[in-house]
Amino acid sequence: MKYVLVTGGVVSGLGKGVTASSIGVLLKGCGLRVTSIKIDPYLNTDAGTMSPFEHGEVFVLDDGGEVDLDLGNYERFLDVTLTRDNNITTGKIYQSVLDRERRGDYLGKTVQVVPHITDAIQDWIQRVAHVPVDGRDGLPDVCVIELGGTVGDIESMPFVEALRQFHFKVGADNMCIVHVSLVPILGAVGEQKTKPTQHSVAVLRSLGLHPNLLACRCSEPLDESVRQKLALFCQVPGESVLTMHDVSNIWQVPLMLQAQSAHVTICKQLGLPAAAARLEMHTWKTNVADRWDSLTSQVRIVLIGKYTVLSDAYLSVIKALQHACMAAGFKLQLDWVEAQYLEPEAKTETPEKHAESWAQLRAADGVLVPGGFGGRGVEGKIAAAHYARTNKVPYLGICLGMQVAVIEFARNVLGLEDADSTEFNPATAHPAVVFMPEISTKHMGGTMRLGARRTVLQTMNCITAKLYQREHHIDERHRHRYEVNPELVPKLEEQGLIFVGKDETGERAEIVELNENPSGHPFYLATQFHPEFKSRPGKPSPPFLGFILAAGKRLDAYLTSRSTPMPSPMSTPSKPGGTGAGAAAGGGAAATAAAAAAALVDRVNLGGGAAGGGAQQALFKC
Repeated sequence: MKYVLVTGGVVSGLGKGVTASSIGVLLKGCGLRVTSIKIDPYLNTDAGTMSPFEHGEVFVLDDGGEVDLDLGNYERFLDVTLTRDNNITTGKIYQSVLDRERRGDYLGKTVQVVPHITDAIQDWIQRVAHVPVDGRDGLPDVCVIELGGTVGDIESMPFVEALRQFHFKVGADNMCIVHVSLVPILGAVGEQKTKPTQHSVAVLRSLGLHPNLLACRCSEPLDESVRQKLALFCQVPGESVLTMHDVSNIWQVPLMLQAQSAHVTICKQLGLPAAAARLEMHTWKTNVADRWDSLTSQVRIVLIGKYTVLSDAYLSVIKALQHACMAAGFKLQLDWVEAQYLEPEAKTETPEKHAESWAQLRAADGVLVPGGFGGRGVEGKIAAAHYARTNKVPYLGICLGMQVAVIEFARNVLGLEDADSTEFNPATAHPAVVFMPEISTKHMGGTMRLGARRTVLQTMNCITAKLYQREHHIDERHRHRYEVNPELVPKLEEQGLIFVGKDETGERAEIVELNENPSGHPFYLATQFHPEFKSRPGKPSPPFLGFILAAGKRLDAYLTSRSTPMPSPMSTPSKPGGTGAGAAAGGGAAATAAAAAAALVDRVNLGGGAAGGGAQQALFKC
């Protein structure tokens, strides 16, 4: 087993996760099988109870693990399926050691940070690194480990010491250390300053870890003199000082590393020189990195959120939108609207924000309402769902976005004016959304309905079945405590809000669509699950793809070509393969609807794959 360790210095938020993911893409392009581990030195057992304002989104895995958002980067970049064990926290390590101590495993010994905590860290890394995550049998070749935070932090000290011991244990030829650091530009002349990186490397070396490569973050490419200075004072070869300057999109980062022969240096350090010679990145460059930059036909989406001051709170939603836009041939313009500014009270309290938010909503080609917790801004989300439904604007609701669509319909179509969720109004006389009975009310962490769950399609005559190309069922990831009240479902369906997907018991509502026959609505779809978590470049999430196509007025032509869903497999969807081709979806003004649909099918090749089905072909293979 080979290991690549990615550490960070100077400040957090430099892009260690993207750097680690990009290294994984390069190694995968060399024909190696790659897995990833993220180390978070906080005491929380997992990220499930953390505020989006503080930590960004909570990414959910198939096994229900609530993990750091960087694992989402790993899955999207590498097209792998990770587990909760791929995210190590201080809380997990200490809990495992204390559990062993209570069982008597250390009977007679004094349990200490060294060696018991550090041994537990090493054992965890070695165990997880040998688990395949690409759907194939056999062991991975390389494990990319990202150490969160910055070197020198008190909370990361046990992990640094464990990794120092681990480096010695596996041997220098089996580990490559990449240190991500900051090179700021100061002064009127724009001087690139090396001192922060020098100090950061000095701290790392004092702890027993010597970097093989420096990944220097800077807004501009490093001057050659700066690279040589860093090489001299940090004791690394000049060619191992990598410039990680700002680029047009994050999918260009692997190509930037390739241009500096980072894969050659890493493979040489790991004793795999032959692998570097096999590098193939043409499909990544053509179908992902360059394709995103080449899009010109614009689609305008408004995201009605509660945590819009921090875009990382909706990172997977943004990526799913981007994946769908790349497949459909649209340039994404994403407008952010804070839900509370759409509420009637905002008209008097914050009139300018209220007017601006409604102007953005009315100008949008599509309305997206993502998940969230708590009552703040919910009435604004309900107002957005009402606007999209009554004005026939494409609407996609996710989790809470589905619940507010149901509440809005119950109020304005069924006439239940006080319909609400018991999360926000426990005393409501008409509960449209209720607490799930088996969920704990006493413990917050890991007690929601989490992970991959099966949704059974109730009819083939729905947009969802055509988008997923499935007759019977799909598998998507969940993260919620509340659900649509089953007692209200028959009344809602009588009036045209159809629950086309339910869980295997037939009780829980999973997917809702507006009956297109009486409404004539182009796209009104909402899911209780989170389809964004399984979206990939080249394999977009079906609901997101349908949403973008509807917003760009290309959905009808696409669905016409996919009128007959394929039979669903009886087991978990198999891993897709193959390649795709084709020009941007839709063609020119003279293209016929059939030709546009054919071009789009060729581009998208949608059947689910990582996003839920099994017939989809990938647009690229790393």
